[in-house]
Amino acid sequence: MFELPEEHRMLQELVAKFVDRDLIPLEKAALAREAQGQPSGLTPQEEEKVLATCRELGLWGLDVPEEYGGANLPFSALAGVHEEQGRTCAPFTFPPDSPNLHMLIAAANDDQKRKYLEPYARGEAHSAIAISEPGAGGDPAGMTTRAVKDGGDWVINGRKIWVSRVPQADFVIVMARTGEGKRAEGVTAFIVERGTKGFIIEREIPMIGGQRTYELVFEDCRLPASQLLGIEGKGYAPMQLRLTVRRLQIGAWSIGMSRRALDMMVEHTKQRVTFGQRLADRQAIQWWIADAAVKIHACRLMVYDAAAKADAGKDVRMEASMVKLYGTEMATEVIDHAMQSFGAMGVAKELPLQLMAQKVRTMRVYEGPSEVHRMAIARRIIGR
Repeated sequence: MFELPEEHRMLQELVAKFVDRDLIPLEKAALAREAQGQPSGLTPQEEEKVLATCRELGLWGLDVPEEYGGANLPFSALAGVHEEQGRTCAPFTFPPDSPNLHMLIAAANDDQKRKYLEPYARGEAHSAIAISEPGAGGDPAGMTTRAVKDGGDWVINGRKIWVSRVPQADFVIVMARTGEGKRAEGVTAFIVERGTKGFIIEREIPMIGGQRTYELVFEDCRLPASQLLGIEGKGYAPMQLRLTVRRLQIGAWSIGMSRRALDMMVEHTKQRVTFGQRLADRQAIQWWIADAAVKIHACRLMVYDAAAKADAGKDVRMEASMVKLYGTEMATEVIDHAMQSFGAMGVAKELPLQLMAQKVRTMRVYEGPSEVHRMAIARRIIGR
């Protein structure tokens, strides 16, 4: 029988209380901002208060190595953390954001660890990553941003799009092609600090759900050799590690979102009476509830299986694809049924369901769209 260690269960319970007490009360303001067409993110005052509470509770640097002051928790412990975090539409991430952390751990040299990883691990610095390009999407073969050696420097020219967290980022990890190979060959990672000459924030792109992404331009952006992250031409592997970490997070978030939607649907349908009968007594509603419970259970087992394998040092790229694909499509269905059960109120801007629906809709695109994951899973199976 699968069972989490007691300390992991206690951590999940602590995070659940934190979400209920400190994050869910912030949803009303976030929903109001989104309804007015503003970013739905927390205000600086809201975020400062929440971060202070995180420090008090020890919810900080959860997967940061102990040598950098963190708890060094395994993926199997973090799965419960992210599941509880997914229950709220108040946008908040426990610092530091894990995917870039793991990429820096894997690829940074000693100087880069002191300059970038250590302050990032302490929550004193913020980062973003620029991968996608206009017209290229999730296909690395379409990457055209190039970095060319010029004496002891590198000069980057190109354009990136759909980059999150740019305004807060002290540095951006930029993927650029340095070789002539196709797909993954010749892709290199660079660290570009905010304010570097030739690094231009071209425009802000409003997304659904009050989210924002950015288009970046690099015009003769000159970097010293010290800004190359990892090995020249070998940037794809640490980037894939970063994507795998996020995909496991997304699977856990999807469980939390689906749990919240299911709880709301059950509570509402037990109270709502139409044509003399409770909605909860109607077969259609009962099947929605049953299907949601079954799929949430299945997804949780998938997430913990992938997490346990990752903790054992195994390659979980296929499992991460499965988790990301199944989790986001499951959450889409469960949230939609919950919205339908509420009728007109389900699509009102006053409830978190519509914001959750918009959030999960973007999750089916970023970190690899569903179709690309299906293609990758099939290729791995056929290749066996």
